[in-house]
Amino acid sequence: MNSSNPSFRLLLQLEWLLLATAIIMEVIIPPHWEWTVTLQLLAIFAFGLMGLKLPKDNILKSSLYTALEFGLILLPASQIQGVLATRPFFLFCLIILMRSCLIFKKLGQMVILLLSLLSYSYLLLSKPIIIDRYRLTETGWDWRYSNIILFCLTLIFALLLINALIAERRSREKLETVYQELEMTHHQLRQYALRIEDQATLQERNRIAREIHDGLGHTLSAQTIQINNALLLWENKSEQALVALKQAKKLGAEALLEVRKSVSVLRSNPLHGKSLETAIAKLITDFKQTIGVEVGIEVLDNIHLEQALPPEMNTAVYRIVQESLTNIYKHAQAKNVRLELNQQGGFVHLEIVDNGRGFNPSQNTTGFGLQGIKERTSALCGQFLLDSQPGVGCRLSIDLPLNNLKIAYLYDSNSVS
Repeated sequence: MNSSNPSFRLLLQLEWLLLATAIIMEVIIPPHWEWTVTLQLLAIFAFGLMGLKLPKDNILKSSLYTALEFGLILLPASQIQGVLATRPFFLFCLIILMRSCLIFKKLGQMVILLLSLLSYSYLLLSKPIIIDRYRLTETGWDWRYSNIILFCLTLIFALLLINALIAERRSREKLETVYQELEMTHHQLRQYALRIEDQATLQERNRIAREIHDGLGHTLSAQTIQINNALLLWENKSEQALVALKQAKKLGAEALLEVRKSVSVLRSNPLHGKSLETAIAKLITDFKQTIGVEVGIEVLDNIHLEQALPPEMNTAVYRIVQESLTNIYKHAQAKNVRLELNQQGGFVHLEIVDNGRGFNPSQNTTGFGLQGIKERTSALCGQFLLDSQPGVGCRLSIDLPLNNLKIAYLYDSNSVS
């Protein structure tokens, strides 16, 4: 038995108590053949040792174990004359039944109960009644039958009580297991919560970095151009230089506004309530006025959206167009830019083509700009395609699904350069 469990400790203590009672009965009321006392005590000692190690999960070993138990208690009893042989026998049967509850299932327990009852009945009815060396042959049958009935009821009660204790023990172990699993799950959830918190912080940092780069970077680039123009025109064309400085001042104010928005960590909408078509048209107009790149008239004609897009998709498309135009000015040295925006079979298709000097995509070192475009596309479960070769311009193609919109800005901490 496992003595670490309260229920098992109780059963073990009860078994020891029954064995001690059997020893006392043998010593205080000895039979007339003294050598049988020694035999009975040896049987009790061996029977008690067997209770220290019970077989489990093996029907053959359990059956042999039980057969040996019955053999140990039947052998001494068969050598004693008279019904005195049944004195400790009913105690042994109780112990065997207790052990069977830990070894066998319900059917096996019922078999042990039946064998115990039959063995006790056989010993009680087969032995003559001897009192003070006189054999009684005419009386005693009624009380022996009563003893058998009482013994049967005692076995049934013991079986129910022990099974109740075992069921309580198993229920407690199950609750302890569930509690441990809940504690482990709770610990894992706390770890996941911390990881999600870290990821959310990283996500917000990258979002702010993109907004600063896409908004503030674009504005400061344009401002730098205007200041350079003013410096070049200051001596010969002061009026044009003044216009350039005013434009640079305007761009500086816009840059300051972008900084305030980024510092306050607000999810400001760069479209300012305008439709995507109108916002892109204004972006292209400002781009042409500021930088002077000739953008084809077909740009406006090739913007066709059948329905309003989700706000996050509007912002992403606007920022992608803004960053693309900025990159074209910085790196492409293009003279013409073609922009197409339309809906095709559940997708929003954006394509930007320039006739600039191009580059090798595998050797791109433009930094955060192109990486930000990729991240925005990935966050909307879109497809990103960049086709460019040195000397033949660049083609950027993006397809964003409308029916599978998932915002999952989980980026690597090294994505900001």
